[in-house]
Amino acid sequence: MIPKAKALKLISIYLYICKLHNEELKYMTQRYTNNDKPEFTDQEIMTLYLFAVQEEKRFSVSQVYSFANNYLSSWFPALPSYKAFNNRLNRLSEAFKAVAAHSFATFVPSECDVDVSLLDSMPIITCSGKRKAKVAVEITDKGYCSTKSMYYFGFKLHALAFHNPHRLPFPEQIVITPASENDLNVFRQDWSNIPNRTFFGDKIYNDAKFFQDLAINVNSTMLTPVKAVKGQPDVIKQRDKAADDLFSTAVSTVRQPIESLFNWLIAKTDIQRASKVRSTNGLLVHVFGKIAAAFIYLVFNS
Repeated sequence: MIPKAKALKLISIYLYICKLHNEELKYMTQRYTNNDKPEFTDQEIMTLYLFAVQEEKRFSVSQVYSFANNYLSSWFPALPSYKAFNNRLNRLSEAFKAVAAHSFATFVPSECDVDVSLLDSMPIITCSGKRKAKVAVEITDKGYCSTKSMYYFGFKLHALAFHNPHRLPFPEQIVITPASENDLNVFRQDWSNIPNRTFFGDKIYNDAKFFQDLAINVNSTMLTPVKAVKGQPDVIKQRDKAADDLFSTAVSTVRQPIESLFNWLIAKTDIQRASKVRSTNGLLVHVFGKIAAAFIYLVFNS
């Protein structure tokens, strides 16, 4: 048994997932077999996962299943074996991705400044860079995290988020790439066509020529801390130091909350640690399922 307040939350999540399933998720989970209507539905699997991660802090699939088996068996009498549950869950990464995207598009806080966006990335680690990667090698690779001063294998999660004064920024889009992908390349490919926007990023987004063209073509601006120019005379560096330091501090102050967003996401879901994942599909569920679970509360608090 679970407390009444949590029982109501479980029911709410189930009804929300059923609504989304009827509108769009069914096209991502459709089966072309004789078992196209299983007794234990995809809606129930997604509800269990989202509820257990968000409400109970059960971050691994085995913990989710154990919680459901011990405390929710009367709610889900058709709960299959752990192996079957895991196999079914691993097919639902696109559905979880759609749930997260729906939350981002539908529940943007009214106080967000939609003309100002913050950019950053964080690592999703499958194993240390000192070891040989064996999981999802077709979609992950080796990268370096300057914040942690470490090499690692895995993904890089890139976030574009609306500035939300005095609160955590709100995600507009999230993109995952292999760990070695440069943040600037992701911006060029996914977000460089966004018009009339002011972006705040770190020094890795510093490319004067590219962003001059961006300002001309789509009227968008990228602001980053000042990056030292290689070979610049010391006299010029000292002359501009005060102004450059003030500008860099101002940009970093505006951009810093996106790091707090990542810290919040890690605390809510333990998304950064993927060392226990054993398959490509499992890794995708780990990423998109955790993101969906973190933001599912927006459905009930908007």
